[in-house]
Amino acid sequence: MINAISKSKIGEDVCLQLSLPNHKYFYLCDCGQASDLTIADVKNLNGLFMSHTHIDHFYNFDMLLRHQLPVTRQIVICGPKGIAKNVQAKLLAYNWDILLTEEQAANALSYQIREITEKGIFLYELHTPQWKLERKGKLKNEYLYENEVFKVKYAILNHNTPSIAYSFIEHSKISMKENCPLKAGEWIKLLKKAFQEKNNQQIINIGNESFEAKDLFQYLEEKQGFQVSFVMDHLACEENHQKIIQLCKNTDELYIEAYYLSEEIDLAIKNHHSTAFISGKIAKEAGAKKAFPIHFSRRHQSPENLKILLQEFEKGFSV
Repeated sequence: MINAISKSKIGEDVCLQLSLPNHKYFYLCDCGQASDLTIADVKNLNGLFMSHTHIDHFYNFDMLLRHQLPVTRQIVICGPKGIAKNVQAKLLAYNWDILLTEEQAANALSYQIREITEKGIFLYELHTPQWKLERKGKLKNEYLYENEVFKVKYAILNHNTPSIAYSFIEHSKISMKENCPLKAGEWIKLLKKAFQEKNNQQIINIGNESFEAKDLFQYLEEKQGFQVSFVMDHLACEENHQKIIQLCKNTDELYIEAYYLSEEIDLAIKNHHSTAFISGKIAKEAGAKKAFPIHFSRRHQSPENLKILLQEFEKGFSV
């Protein structure tokens, strides 16, 4: 199960951390002010998923960098068009003359940037200490990001600037049904692999008998993995809403902006944001099992205004 926890206190900017049992790395969605984000969290960070680089979502990148310097691996950063130069500009703002020798730099922290555009996902790399932006072609994988425990899908939303929504999907779990009449053995691993690879003709040997995998698939059951979705700043419009609904369909948890009150709809449209009620309604239409509003206008940080925002969101989610 994917565990999501906000590292930002009420009144701070957005920073959502994702973790998984028996997986040593953490992942962040946006990096706004986050008082609860620890040095240990940052050192174990393996991926940063940026919605966009407006200052309230990106300015805490310097804190991440400060504590990632001892890390000797490549960290992935995903974001909208322009994210590669945004990250490089942060890195070049500092003087690196005494940080590393060339030999040390070869095994030091580096970043792989996955820049999401309408024309595909472009790859870049940045290495200590010159931080030269190296273009590495386009991503050819089916998913934006995938490791041994989860995969990531995305949608490009309109916030007057591109804003990326993400869905993190835990890999499904395949197990044997209790009514399987065959004796357990090593063949089960081969069968599960054949099922995952859709290899119907794979020969599975059980004792002195041989079977085609497709004839044994009846004894398997697949449980869908946990899904967490992250939808930040976006204009409340039909095009965005359809993208959100498709990306977040039946998600277990949806974290979404709820920036303005319903009475401020004109302001929301002007600033390319959503309202709490509309975000709750879209979360409901997407079939989200649980929905959490986590990004609010600074004008609504008082306990009284936050209570009204949450009430409007819940009203939309219960429609």
